[in-house]
Amino acid sequence: MNSQTLQNLGDAIFSDIDNNPFLNELYDNILYNYAITKFNLSDKRQMREIDVMSALRFADLLSKSTHAVNRDKHKMWAQEIIILLHALYPDNPDVKFYAGSVFANTGNYQARKIIESDFNGTTVLERFFAEYQNDYLTIPAAPELRFFGAQKNAYDHLSNNYFSYSGPTSMGKSFLMRMYIKDQIQHGVQMNFALIVPTKALINEIYKQIIDEDLKSLLSEHNYKVVTAAGDIALEGLHNFILVLTPERLLYLLISKPDLQIDYLFIDEAHKLSGKNSRGPFYYKTVDMLLKRKKRPHFIFASPNIPNPEVYLKLLTDVENDTNDSHLRSTFSPVAQIKFSIDLNNFTVSVYNDHTGELDYLAEIKDRNASLVSFLLMFERINRDLPIERKQQTIVYCNGRSKAIEHALAFADQLSDIQDNDLNALARDITNEVHGDYYLAQIIKKGIAYHIGYLPAAIRMRIEDMFRRGKITTMFCTSTLLEGVNLPADNLFITDNKIFRKVMTPVDFRNLIGRVGRIRFNLYGNVFFVSQGEKLKQEDYVDLLKKEVPKQTLSIEAGPKNLTNAEKKYVIEALLQGNIELVKRNDAQSEEAYVMMRKFALILLRDIMQDNDSLVRREFSNLLTPKDEAKIREAFIDPFTEPDDDINTSVDQTKNLRAAIAMGLKYPDRVDGRFDYDDVLAFLEKLSRIFKWGKYEASTLGKPTLLRWYAVVLIQWMEGTGLSNIMKKALEYRRQHRDNFWVNRGQKEYYNDGLRHRNIVFADTLEVIDNIVLFSISNYFLRFSNEYKTVHQLNEFDNNWYEFVEYGTTNPITILLQRNGFSREVSTYIRNNKDTFIIEGLDGKWHLSTALLKCSNTNARTEALSVRYNMPELFVAG
Repeated sequence: MNSQTLQNLGDAIFSDIDNNPFLNELYDNILYNYAITKFNLSDKRQMREIDVMSALRFADLLSKSTHAVNRDKHKMWAQEIIILLHALYPDNPDVKFYAGSVFANTGNYQARKIIESDFNGTTVLERFFAEYQNDYLTIPAAPELRFFGAQKNAYDHLSNNYFSYSGPTSMGKSFLMRMYIKDQIQHGVQMNFALIVPTKALINEIYKQIIDEDLKSLLSEHNYKVVTAAGDIALEGLHNFILVLTPERLLYLLISKPDLQIDYLFIDEAHKLSGKNSRGPFYYKTVDMLLKRKKRPHFIFASPNIPNPEVYLKLLTDVENDTNDSHLRSTFSPVAQIKFSIDLNNFTVSVYNDHTGELDYLAEIKDRNASLVSFLLMFERINRDLPIERKQQTIVYCNGRSKAIEHALAFADQLSDIQDNDLNALARDITNEVHGDYYLAQIIKKGIAYHIGYLPAAIRMRIEDMFRRGKITTMFCTSTLLEGVNLPADNLFITDNKIFRKVMTPVDFRNLIGRVGRIRFNLYGNVFFVSQGEKLKQEDYVDLLKKEVPKQTLSIEAGPKNLTNAEKKYVIEALLQGNIELVKRNDAQSEEAYVMMRKFALILLRDIMQDNDSLVRREFSNLLTPKDEAKIREAFIDPFTEPDDDINTSVDQTKNLRAAIAMGLKYPDRVDGRFDYDDVLAFLEKLSRIFKWGKYEASTLGKPTLLRWYAVVLIQWMEGTGLSNIMKKALEYRRQHRDNFWVNRGQKEYYNDGLRHRNIVFADTLEVIDNIVLFSISNYFLRFSNEYKTVHQLNEFDNNWYEFVEYGTTNPITILLQRNGFSREVSTYIRNNKDTFIIEGLDGKWHLSTALLKCSNTNARTEALSVRYNMPELFVAG
C-alpha cells in the first residue's frame, strides 16, 4: 500500500470524525461528569452514563490521525478524552492501558511517565516502533527525557542560520533553547549564546535554570560563564558566554562591547515584535546591529500561538524568500485545559466545550452573595486535608495591583495560618527585609501570596519556589504572569478580560490560558472565567475563546494596531524640519504608542545618517524620497553631536547634555559619604531641563511633585539602605506630605497612616524602585556617565551615580559581589558579615569562604550555590 493510498484512507477515516454524533455525545458526557466532580456536585447532580470502552477506542483512533489539517487537533482531543477518563476512573486498568497507547501515538512521553503507563505496544511492529520512537525522541543533552514530536521538529532546526517557530505556551520553547545550548557545550563547541527575554524576572529564572538545572559543573569544565548584565565581572575574562538579557540590556552590551562576538541570538516571546509595544524598537535595533556584523549570529525566534511565525524573519532584511525549512508552526499541546464559566451576574456555573464552542450548564449558584473568594475557599478547604504532594495550586489573574491585593486579603481573611516552618521563615524574612506591616508577610503564613511586580530577587524566587513545592497554594497575579513567569498551576481563575484598560488580544488571552497545565508537572489544568458586573459578561470570555489568533504583522508595518501611516508621516515631517523633539501627536495617542513612535524615529534618523539599509528604514521608504533623506541628513549633520545607537535618548537631549558637562556639570559630591537631599533634587531638576522630562517623561520624571518623592527613594537606594529602611523613610515622607495621596489611578485621599494606606505606600515604593530608579533614572544616569567619560576622556571615574543606582550601594565590596552574580540583599548580608565570609587571598583579591554555602541565611546559601558554579574562582576553602 503506497503513501498516497494511506493518505486517502486516512482522509476517509478522519475527514468527518469531528462531526461523529456518538463521539461528540461521549465527549460531552465525559466533560460534564468531570465538571460535576470538580465542583463537588456528584451527590446533587446525576452523573451521565459513559460507554468507557467506546470512548477509549475513539481516543486511540484519534491519536493515530493522519489528517493533513486537523492532525494536531485530533491528537489533542484524544489526549483530553484520556486525561478526563483517567481523572474520573483513576484505578481503571483499561484507561491506563489505552492512555499508554494514546500518549505513545502522540509522542507524549512525559504524559506516559506521569500516568505511570508501561504500555509498549500490542504487536511486534508496535513494540519495534515504540523502541525506535523512544530512541528518536531522546533529548541529547538530557537522555533521561524525551521530546514530543513538535519539540523534536523545532529542535532539529535550531542549527539553521535563521529559524522562527511558534507553538502553544506549554510547548517548552525556551526549554528547547536551553537543551540545545547544553548539547553544544557538552560537545565542546566554543561559542557565545544570547538568550533574550522580555523581563528582569525571567532573567533571574532562566539564569538559575541554566546554572542549577542544566549545566552546573559543565560551566567550569568547558570555560563558560552565564552573564546577565554588561557590568558582570565574568565579561572581563577569556571565556565563552551564555548571555541572558532583556533587549535593553543587549543594546547596552552591544554599544559598550562592540567586539564581543555573538554566535546565537535566541529571541524568546518574539510576539513582542508585533503590535503597539514601547519596548519593541529595542528588538529591531539590536537585531539590525547584529545583522550588519561581518560574522552574524544564528537568529532564532520563538513565539506563543502565532499562526505565521515566518513574519519575524522579515527583520533579517536579506532573507527575501524564506523556505518552509526556516519556520515552523505547531498547534499541538501536550496538556489539556478544561474551561469553566463562573457567572456571578446570572449565578450559574457552566463548562465550555471547545469542540462545539458552547457552554454546558452545570448548576445554579444558590448563594446570591457568592464571590470569587467563595470558589477559592471551596478548593482550598479540600487542599487543607490533602498531603502536600496531592495539593492543587491555583493562580488568580487580576487586572491591576490593587485588585490582586484586595482579592488576596479577602481570601486570606477566611483562612487560618498553616503553621509551616518554611512559610513562617519566609514571612519573617519579608518582615525584616520589607516591613512588618506589609500584607504579604502576613498572608504568606496561610499559603497565599501575590506576584505583582518588584520584590527583592531572593524573596520573589523563594515565593515562586514555595509555590512550585506546594507550600503556597494560591497566587494572585497581574499581567506579570503573561511575561512568562513559569509556575505549575492546576487551576487558573481569570477575573477580567483586560490588561489595564485594553481588552486582551487573542495572543495574550491564549498565552494567559496556557499558564495552567505544564507538562513538567501535570497533564491538564482548569481555567475558570469569572464574570461579575455590567462591564464583564460571560459572553465576553466566550467571544475570546472562539476567536482565532490572527496572522501577526510587525510593529513597524503600517496598520491601526502598529505604527500607523499618520504616525510615520508625523515623524518624517518633524525630521524634514530638523526637529527630533517629538511630542505626542495628539491627546488620543497612548503613552505606549508615543514611546514606540519616538524610538522608531530615533532608529530611522540614525539609519538615514549612516545610510543603513534596515527594516525600519525600508518601512518608511514609501513615504521618503532620496531628496527627503538628503535634506534630513543635512539638517542633522553636526560634528559634535550626531545621532547614535542609544535609542533611550535623542540628539536634542545629547546636545544639551554634552554642553552642560562641558560647562562643568557633574554628579554632586557626597557630604561625609552621604547624599544631600537638596543636592540630589537640584541635580535631578537640572537633568529634567537637559533631558526635557517635562515633554518626554510627562507622567513620571517630568512632574516636579513626583521628582521630589523620587529623590527620597533614590537617595535611600544609592546609599545601600535596606528595603525595610527605605519603607520607613517612605512612610515618613508621606506623613509629612499627607495631601494628594493617590490610592489608585483615579482616586485621591488624605493620608492617614493606617494599614491600608501604608501598604499602598509600600506598593508604590516598590514600583518606583523597579520602574523609575532601576529603569528610567538608571538609563539617564548611564547616558550621563558615558558622556562624562567622553567629554573628560576618562575610562572610569569615582562618584559614578550610575553604578550606585545599578547596584543600590556606594560600597565597593557590595558592588563587586553583585557583579559576580549575588543580589543586592545577599551582597549586603555578606558585607555585614565580612569577617566570616570574605578572605583576602595571596593575590590581594577578595575571595569568599566556602562557609557561605552552609550559612544560616537561606537566601545567601541558595545564591552562593549558583554563583559557585558560575564563578568558582571566587571561592576558597574556609
